[in-house]
Amino acid sequence: MALLTRRNAQFAFLNIAHSLDHMFILIYTTVVLSLETDPLFAGSYGTLLTLSVWSFVAFGLGSLPAGWLGDKWSKQGMMAIFLIGIGASSIVTGLAQGPVSLALGLMVIGIFASIYHPVGIAMVAEWGGQRAGRALGINGVFGNIGVSTSAIVAGVLIDIHSWRAAFIVPGVASIATGIIYVAFARGGTSEVAEKRLISGFVRVSRRDTRLILGFMFVATVCTGIIFNSTTVSMPKVLAERLGDLAPNTTAIGGWVFLVFISASIAQVTVGYLLDRYHMKTIYLSVAVLLAPALLACAVATDFGMVGAAMLVMFLVFGLNPINDMVVARYASAEWRARVYAFKFLASLSIASAAVPLVGSLHDTTGDFYWVFMVLSAVAVFVGIAGLAMPVKREHLAWAQNTGTAE
Repeated sequence: MALLTRRNAQFAFLNIAHSLDHMFILIYTTVVLSLETDPLFAGSYGTLLTLSVWSFVAFGLGSLPAGWLGDKWSKQGMMAIFLIGIGASSIVTGLAQGPVSLALGLMVIGIFASIYHPVGIAMVAEWGGQRAGRALGINGVFGNIGVSTSAIVAGVLIDIHSWRAAFIVPGVASIATGIIYVAFARGGTSEVAEKRLISGFVRVSRRDTRLILGFMFVATVCTGIIFNSTTVSMPKVLAERLGDLAPNTTAIGGWVFLVFISASIAQVTVGYLLDRYHMKTIYLSVAVLLAPALLACAVATDFGMVGAAMLVMFLVFGLNPINDMVVARYASAEWRARVYAFKFLASLSIASAAVPLVGSLHDTTGDFYWVFMVLSAVAVFVGIAGLAMPVKREHLAWAQNTGTAE
């Protein structure tokens, strides 16, 4: 019972950390709305948004050494470094006195943020065992809570105090969480003991491995571009498209929260289905709707924009646990963190191009119409990638071992 309780506590820490990870990486997307009128940073939306590009690059590039250290040194140790490091770097960013120091601070946030996904997602998959789909789905919801709360937390702190508080207050909270986690980790069972609870994985041929890796690369890169573009631009999109419905930063944050949090159910729903049905069927069912939903966002306004944005985020959030499940199912525990690291390296590093893309298209056209048109074209490749997913009977062993059928 004690081990079970500690395992649940470990899962709770991983979920909280996932929320913090996404919240910190997206705080600036709301802060940038205030910087347009700050004399220290005054500039266009596109120019100021581009200051965060190296944060997203570091978010991807850092995943490779983070995954290697997680496998070779300690996953729990890396999680402690993540929680304390990202909190400290956020506080420093909140003290920035110009564009250069702000960009450097954001980049350091990205470096620490890169730790979570290759390490934390691997730990979640190990915790879930043969029910990894459900575990990844629940953990994904907490990631979405971080995405959702970033705008409203930043918006409230900006309206109450300043944009600097939007970085400093969450930073203090993260450091406190990290200190509690260190105390928890020191008093627990070893990671070797925990690994006895991990289920097996499905072995496939070399040819099928290449197909799976090809799918994973295309799907995660394209999904990453769409995810980054929509989450980064959503505060500005809703500020422009909702008019009088979003009169201040707190209201904008509230609408962003509503869009993201309502879509969070996708993670649990898809995670539940992944433990029972074939991944390819679920993936294609979600992916085929993504391009039309993005096209709707290109022209929608007012409440129609809110509805279209909810649908897009529901579909994007729904694809995330499927991509993570591919690694959980086909990578052994000894390599899992490193495989996740390569996955996030590919998706997050390339997807960092979404930041200057969004800023440039908006500054050039004055609207987000072409941003969503480009993203709808990218979404077509998300669906095509799904055709490479495995369907052979031996790949269904995971479900058969748990007493279910795909």
